[in-house]
Amino acid sequence: MIITRTPLRISLGGGGSDLPSYYRRHGGMVIAAAINKYIYIAINSTFTNDYFIKYSEHERVPDVAHIRHPIVREALRRHPSGPVEIVSVADVPAGTGLGSSGSFTVGLLRALYAFRREHVTAGELAEEACDIEITQLNRPVGKQDQYIGAYGGLTCFEFLADGRVHVRPLQIPRETLRDLEERLLLFFTGYSRSADDLLADQRTRSEQGDAAMLSNLDAVVRIGYRVREALEGGNAAAFADLMHEHWEAKKVRLASASGAQNEAIARWYDIGRAHGARGGKLVGAGGGGFLMFYADDPASLRRSMAEQGLREVPFHFDHDGTTLTARDS
Repeated sequence: MIITRTPLRISLGGGGSDLPSYYRRHGGMVIAAAINKYIYIAINSTFTNDYFIKYSEHERVPDVAHIRHPIVREALRRHPSGPVEIVSVADVPAGTGLGSSGSFTVGLLRALYAFRREHVTAGELAEEACDIEITQLNRPVGKQDQYIGAYGGLTCFEFLADGRVHVRPLQIPRETLRDLEERLLLFFTGYSRSADDLLADQRTRSEQGDAAMLSNLDAVVRIGYRVREALEGGNAAAFADLMHEHWEAKKVRLASASGAQNEAIARWYDIGRAHGARGGKLVGAGGGGFLMFYADDPASLRRSMAEQGLREVPFHFDHDGTTLTARDS
C-alpha cells in the first residue's frame, strides 16, 4: 500500500493573480504557506478486476472511463496502474478555502508515481496537477494550491506570462515564524462552498479586459510584494496591516460577483477587529470557509469568536510539502 500526505494552505498575499487569465497577460505572484492540515491518499492493488474509489462517495467501476471523480479519472488515464483501490481522507472538509482540490491532485499523483516506482520532482508534480485541473478539466482555478501542496513551506511563487513559475522560499527570521504561529488564528465560518463560480467570474472578466477587475488584481499583486518585504524584514505588524488592506481590496472585487458577499462574515470580521485582531482575511476565493486573523490580543479574539459560535482550528506550518508516509517494501 502507498500512502501520501499533502498539506493544505493559507494564502498570505497576492491571491487571485495565479489564474492564467491574469498572469498570462500581467504576470502574477502569490505568497502561500502550507499548514499541518492534510489530505491523505492511499492506493493499493485489488484482488478483483475493477476500480474501487472511496472519497465522500464510493465508486466501484469496471474501468477508468467509468470513474465519476474527474481528477481520479484523468490521473489514472495518465498513469495506468491496473485495477486499484484509492482512498482519500482529509483533516478539513473540501470547499473551505484551504486549497483541498489542488492538494488532492498533487497527493494522488505522488501516490501513483510511487505505486509505479517512478521518480518525480515537486515541480513536475505541481505542473502536472495544474495541467489536469486547468487544461484537461478546464476548471477556473489558479496554480498556487498545486504548487504549495507540492513544495510546502512559506513560499513566494511568481507566475510568468510564458507559463514558467519561479519558486522562492521566504527568508523569514525564526522569531517572526514563531510570532506568526502564535498570532495567526483560523476560525471556521461554517460556510462550505465551491469556489468555481467566483473564479469563473474572475476568469471571464479578466479575459474580457475588465478594467476594474484587472486594476484590483494589480493592487493585490502590489500588496503581495509588500507582504514579502514585511515578512522577510521581520515586521509582522506591517504584515497584519497589509492583511487588512488586502481585505478591503478583495471586498471590492467580491462586491461585483453575484452571491459572493456574506453579511455574517463581514460582521465577524468587524467583531474580530474590535477584539484584538490587527488584520485579517477570508482564506480562499471569497464565499466562505475560514476567517484568518493576525491578533495583537489572541485571548480576546478567541473569546469574541467563541461568543459568535466560530470554531478555531489551530495550526502550525508544514515545511515538507507532499510526502510519502508509507509504501510496501
